[in-house]
Amino acid sequence: MLPQFLGYVTRQEGKKFLKLNRDFDENIVQKPQDGAEALSLYIHIPFCRALCPFCCFNRYLFKEDKARDYFKSLRRELDFYIQRGFRFSSVYFGGGTPTILMDELLDFIAYLRRNLEVKELSLETTPAEINPQTLEQLKSAGINRLSIGVQSFHDDVLKAMGRLTSTGEEAKEKLKMAQGRFDTLNIDLIFNFPFQTVEKFEADVQTFKDLGIDQATFYPLMPSPHKKEALERRFDRVDNSREKRYYDVLLRELYNKGYKASTAWCFSRGERMIDEYIVDYADYIGIGSGSVSLYRGNFYVNSFSLEKYGDMVKNGKFPVARWRKLSEREYFRYYMLTKLFGMKLDTKSFRRAFNTDVHRKLRLELAFLKMIGVIKDGETITVTPRGMYPVSVMMREFFAALNTLREICIRKQV
Repeated sequence: MLPQFLGYVTRQEGKKFLKLNRDFDENIVQKPQDGAEALSLYIHIPFCRALCPFCCFNRYLFKEDKARDYFKSLRRELDFYIQRGFRFSSVYFGGGTPTILMDELLDFIAYLRRNLEVKELSLETTPAEINPQTLEQLKSAGINRLSIGVQSFHDDVLKAMGRLTSTGEEAKEKLKMAQGRFDTLNIDLIFNFPFQTVEKFEADVQTFKDLGIDQATFYPLMPSPHKKEALERRFDRVDNSREKRYYDVLLRELYNKGYKASTAWCFSRGERMIDEYIVDYADYIGIGSGSVSLYRGNFYVNSFSLEKYGDMVKNGKFPVARWRKLSEREYFRYYMLTKLFGMKLDTKSFRRAFNTDVHRKLRLELAFLKMIGVIKDGETITVTPRGMYPVSVMMREFFAALNTLREICIRKQV
């Protein structure tokens, strides 16, 4: 009952992110203060060769002419921030499938490096996109962390997920090909998919261990309302009451068994980069159609329509479709959630970010989480082993709210 209660509370907080305004004031995007730390940059590439039915991100079937036009718009949007004095040290490419048009991707990475002091480059792809030439190109471009969306090694589960571009065995061969070429090789795996049994998920975890991959990120199923209905029509109800059985596999097989919990969902061999830029950065900027940003307490969403996105950028406007100023408490609670998702909240970092004490601003929240055993309090507030699943549920509910926002924006083509 405890994880469900925390999930309910987080879901209510997440719903506030759906209440957005239309008219965006571009003065919000002010130059960062002198001496401010460089921000994280998320870059969305919304094209795929096939559309997975469970994915809630903004994506379109690949058409080369549209993709090439999109990369031109993407560069223009990046320039808006560079011209205002923004600095980005950590860059993450998500999608969609960022590697779908390699020449454009490589040109864009080169443009990033010419204009920014980039320290970390992380990029998503799929097993079907991996080959020796692509791996060499990504390595030469300076990709530090490559994340491959495997989702499962079982062909029947992949078929049910609509991921028919490669088999489980082919994914294994591609991973062997990529392992050791980057600072961090990550794979994404899903748990609690309706067609998936706990036993098959256990086998996926074992395969990850046997392959000796640096890192795996295990995502709970968190569909938007429409996608949830579609999954339940095809299979069975999306049953979150089963979810803990899957999560217990992670705690039993990975936690303190040679793997570090980098987040509540990500398990790494040693110190590795992670893909959750929201953990390491209080503020971040997202560029591209359907990306989201959080900057100085302002949450804003880029247009999900390729046409509107391109037109706004071409006309010299930030392609923001909706935005909202978070209240102080909403911002602090969001910060707390993301840090606990990353397994720790440093009180000194909170003070540097907000010039106030987290124990004073979130006294009741922290006292409650400590009382029920989710956290261990101190100068660094850490998540306990008992608290990992409740934190996972909280993050799942928050992301599910964002997926609802994405669904609305995609449907209305805002």
